[in-house]
Amino acid sequence: MCPNIDHETLEAEEQSDNPENFSHSDLDDEPVPSLFDISVTLHGKPVRLPFHDEDATIQDLSDTVAEDLRIPPTNQKFMITPKTGLLKPPFKDPSLRLRTLQDKKIVLMGATTAEVEELASDIALRQERMSKRRAALNAGRKVRVEKRKDWKKVQDEARYSFHTIKPLPYLPNPDKSQRYLERLAADPGIKSSMRKHGFSVGLLTEMNPAEHTTHESRTLGLNRNRGEVIELRLRTDAYDGYRDYKVIRKTLCHELTHNVWGDHDQNFWKMCREIEAEVEKGDWTRGGHSVGGQEFYNDQDTGRDVDEEADHGGWSGGEFVLGGGVDSSGAAGLSRREIMAKAAEERMRQMKEAKEAKDAASKP
Repeated sequence: MCPNIDHETLEAEEQSDNPENFSHSDLDDEPVPSLFDISVTLHGKPVRLPFHDEDATIQDLSDTVAEDLRIPPTNQKFMITPKTGLLKPPFKDPSLRLRTLQDKKIVLMGATTAEVEELASDIALRQERMSKRRAALNAGRKVRVEKRKDWKKVQDEARYSFHTIKPLPYLPNPDKSQRYLERLAADPGIKSSMRKHGFSVGLLTEMNPAEHTTHESRTLGLNRNRGEVIELRLRTDAYDGYRDYKVIRKTLCHELTHNVWGDHDQNFWKMCREIEAEVEKGDWTRGGHSVGGQEFYNDQDTGRDVDEEADHGGWSGGEFVLGGGVDSSGAAGLSRREIMAKAAEERMRQMKEAKEAKDAASKP
């Protein structure tokens, strides 16, 4: 006689024995046991990473770190001791089995993606703060420099100076003569002495050696009408070079003295020596260096047996025309009236610019 069978109970047991009847949620709830763990030290703390494959490799360790710890391979470095050393992706031997590393100490050096982003943000903010700080410091330095600027000196330099500088256009290389004259006009010692004595020169130009050389003498400079025009002998007699800078600067001191004294008397020479000493003292660059190295020096000047003298005294009267006596191929000359007008215009322009700069600096 057959026992009574509860068919519902039997059906339930059959369903439970059939693995196909398990739901996915039931499977997920059951942790899969690992075959072995690898311990790594991160930021001074141990972290255990499970592995389910007996043949897991160093590449699998890198992938697990990237997945579980969010440290990308580019940021990973594994310091393995003893003996193995430093390993980082891409590995020379990606098939190195983790089982061989179980008894070793593994230190993981690397920043997570979030830490890298946070660090980049901190760096950007720090750079922005430093940039603002530098801008503020530079602005402060600029204000302090402008406040210390000697505006009286700026105005005096605009007023007491060479208001027009021109070479002789018909002689060779007038651009070089222009640079020579500009160097003289910008000489710190010359500028300082001109401010002290209130010297104002309408035109600074060069002298044609051929017109001021005789068998007995060679004229080095001329001053016309107490500073209306100063001419300087820049070139050698053969026009193939330029004379020593310090010699020409000393001649310029001589000619500036004629702005006050016409004759070569005791008063003239006393003031001339005073100006020469002022120029030497006031030239913080120590004067004597020619523009462009040796460009304005030539010791092969001919006619050394001829006596040299600065001039025959200050020249009053007469009409000076720049480039006078040249043919139609030369540049147009400047008359005395044109020279004085241009000098006045230049002086007014420079004084206006100095005043505008002073007013701008005084504004908050």
